[in-house]
Amino acid sequence: MKRSLMYLCVMVGCIAGLAATASAKTVKIGAAMNLTGPASTWGQYHAKGHQDYFAYVNDVKGGAAGNHLELILVDTMYKVPEAVATVRKFAMNDKVDMIATWSAGEGIAAKPIVQRYKIPTINYSTSWEILQTPLDYMYLPFGSYELDCYAVLEYIKSIHEGEAPPKVGLLTYNNAYGRSIHKPTQEYAQKNKIEIVGIEEFPAKTVDLTTELLRLRKAGADYVFMQMLPSAIITAMKCADRIKYEPKFFGTWTSTDPSFFEMGKGIIRDRLRIQFPGCLPVDDVEGMKLLKELWQRYQTVKGFDASYWEGVAVAMIMERSIIRASEKYGAVTSETINKAMESFQNEDFGGLIPAVSFSPDNHQGSFTARIVQVYEDGRFIPLTNFFVPGKDELKVIGNK
Repeated sequence: MKRSLMYLCVMVGCIAGLAATASAKTVKIGAAMNLTGPASTWGQYHAKGHQDYFAYVNDVKGGAAGNHLELILVDTMYKVPEAVATVRKFAMNDKVDMIATWSAGEGIAAKPIVQRYKIPTINYSTSWEILQTPLDYMYLPFGSYELDCYAVLEYIKSIHEGEAPPKVGLLTYNNAYGRSIHKPTQEYAQKNKIEIVGIEEFPAKTVDLTTELLRLRKAGADYVFMQMLPSAIITAMKCADRIKYEPKFFGTWTSTDPSFFEMGKGIIRDRLRIQFPGCLPVDDVEGMKLLKELWQRYQTVKGFDASYWEGVAVAMIMERSIIRASEKYGAVTSETINKAMESFQNEDFGGLIPAVSFSPDNHQGSFTARIVQVYEDGRFIPLTNFFVPGKDELKVIGNK
């Protein structure tokens, strides 16, 4: 009897093991990224972070809930038609379970395909327009550029001296990415006694911003809020020096890239502040320890970089959604992944990014900000606590 019972237990264990093996699969994730076009340093390091974390999941963690992760990476060259064609290929030919899209324009253009084929997609650009109705299957990893706008203006208001309202000028590209800060900034300013004294747009290929900065200076802008690539920020600072204009410069979390600090020697100094919703080398959190482990294991980067950080963050959210789909529904498909994502409630990522929550009506991972000082030597130093604009108390912890 005991022997029969033992055999039965072994058989049940074997059957359970076979069932677990049978349920495991190769989960295909398509990534349509800009690897060779303008801003390709961002795309290249996004890809490095994404690839390294998936390799870590496969090599060290035995897959996501036992499922092997396969990343199908395609260069879109920062061209909307290329991105649309790539997403269509992912959906029709590769039969992927998830997708990562890249720029604001590419994500918006690919959205109808994503929704037609019902494939959960995380967009690297956090442009809020991507989540306009209908938002089905489109996700952002953390707060949209609305978060940057609200946080930057709230910080400016907190450090501004004098009774007169702060005077802020916007300096942005004339494309979807640049204009993504216009509407939310204007709306927030109107409600919070902040003056937007000028909005200067320019084409991405512009190499001199003297005229735009002269206009902002004439308008009395003490603060310049920028939405443009790191190379253009360097250009703006050079031109400000040329005309002896000394505003406080602010940017969104996309303001730096690996080439920024080399190009900006003698120019950046200590005059750039950004909204950055993630961990930094000065933080003693598990997310930062993970980044360091990835750097050491895969040797693709030598130190902290915001674009590499986001690549890891997006990959980590994808892994978690696959794990939750397996736990909740016993199968990993694009549909179960999407359902699992919409059930996220304060998913903890070890401080790599703020806790992530999604719902059927909200596909923005979080709305938690932090203002950070960017130094010429590559240091990122927090100037505030983490806070939800308009809700939490903003505490200034660094120099004004």
